[in-house]
Amino acid sequence: MADPAEQQPVDQAAELEAAVRDAIEACGGDPVDAVRALIVLNTALEQELADVYAKASHGFLRGRRVPKRND
Repeated sequence: MADPAEQQPVDQAAELEAAVRDAIEACGGDPVDAVRALIVLNTALEQELADVYAKASHGFLRGRRVPKRND
């Protein structure tokens, strides 16, 4: 039986491959469209995270590496 520590990278690779196939399939089989959609989604998530950091209090963020606030 395989050691669980050795099995984990294989499982992660299989999950990643499945996610890649799902993303391409969701975009009608076009890998370029899939990459474009992922870039758009990633940009939206980055903006959402920046908004959360901007709304968080200075005390809560103390000691954490976060983007500089614009206020």
